[in-house]
Amino acid sequence: MAMPKSTPPQRPRVADGRSPLWRAHNFFRSVGLVYAIVWFGMQLPHYARPALAALELVIMIGWTAFTVWRFRHREGRTNALVLADQVLISALFLGNELIMTEEQMNALIPSVTTMWQPSMVTLAAVQWGWLGGGVSGAVSALINFLIRDSVEPLMFQDAVLLIGCGLLFGLAADTARRSTERLSQALRAEAATAERERLARSIHDSVLQVLARVRNRGVEMGGEAAELARLAGEQEIALRSLVAAGPPDHDPGGEIDLVARLQVLRTGKVQVSVPATEVRLPEQVGSDVLSIVREAVENVDRHAGPDARAWVLLEELPNEIVISVRDDGPGIAEGRLDEAAAEGRMGVAQSIRGRVDHLGGTISLDTTPGEGTEWEIRLPHPNTPPGRAASGRTRTAAKRMFTRRTAPAAQGTADPQPDPSPGSEPTAPEDRRADPAPRGGGEG
Repeated sequence: MAMPKSTPPQRPRVADGRSPLWRAHNFFRSVGLVYAIVWFGMQLPHYARPALAALELVIMIGWTAFTVWRFRHREGRTNALVLADQVLISALFLGNELIMTEEQMNALIPSVTTMWQPSMVTLAAVQWGWLGGGVSGAVSALINFLIRDSVEPLMFQDAVLLIGCGLLFGLAADTARRSTERLSQALRAEAATAERERLARSIHDSVLQVLARVRNRGVEMGGEAAELARLAGEQEIALRSLVAAGPPDHDPGGEIDLVARLQVLRTGKVQVSVPATEVRLPEQVGSDVLSIVREAVENVDRHAGPDARAWVLLEELPNEIVISVRDDGPGIAEGRLDEAAAEGRMGVAQSIRGRVDHLGGTISLDTTPGEGTEWEIRLPHPNTPPGRAASGRTRTAAKRMFTRRTAPAAQGTADPQPDPSPGSEPTAPEDRRADPAPRGGGEG
């Protein structure tokens, strides 16, 4: 039977939201060049070195033509070219001290580059945001002070205008860049959803129907066929989960959606509860987290018995990622993990604990012989600023599904049952006396 082919959704090609700002910069630079040409013709007889002024103007014309052509396309808007632009224009601006007479400098007569030179500020702002624009404006203002023999109030006004222009242009560029990124993410999610729906239709009409038929017939026949029916049922659930998660997205920015990756682990004996929205992590971090959870779930299968069930919970808090894995197996005897490590069985000691330590997180084990096991893994959120304290937010409804016993309600007030979060598996009731399902991976 031919399986439907799946191709990972590619990152949609989205037009750069800063393109209007690039066009505005090119127009501003071109207008500044026209002004420089006219002003050069008017002041040529008065320059101290007319030939040097003419050479400077030729360089300005050639550089303007080259950069306007390069900046028309996204591929030409490189950091190296923008940095070269800053250096060249600053050098030309400093060279005005050799071109103009002392009287012109003292009278604050505009130089050849006066109206053209501010385009370096708008360029830095569009490319590097408000910080780059502000720094470029400050450098431009500083050069203006350096080449003059005296300091006049008008020069401070120029400095304010240059720095302010860089900051405002940069803020606009930052906003446009963020809008482009969000649009790209939305289009990528839309493409992934369309691919997931296409796969679901194809698989439902082929593989899932065959697995469902094998499961039903195996139950009817009994005996050894019943075992085949059970396996077919587990594979049916796993395949449905795989289709629901969709093909892994390939983000050139190096991020993956942990929600989609964890849902692939769902089977008839493994329930996975995840947020309704994406949890995006750097690719290496996400792969390590997935390996940690997979190892914990495999420990359940290896050590908790064939009938043991497992529950996986993913939470995204403001400053950390929390993953809980529990099972209803026999639990781990005290000292058993140390014995396993001493015997060279490094599943938990190396695979799980080692990865958690590498990611800068913590791992805790809650187990009692005969009452199952729970692993709780806490990892710092990659988007949390360094040094920021971990969130103190109380984990209420989502955490209670992993609590073996319910704490007594204060003053006789009943603790309400939490509603399942959107996109999550139905959870066991909070009262574990009727269905004592304990907590996390096996021994290691």
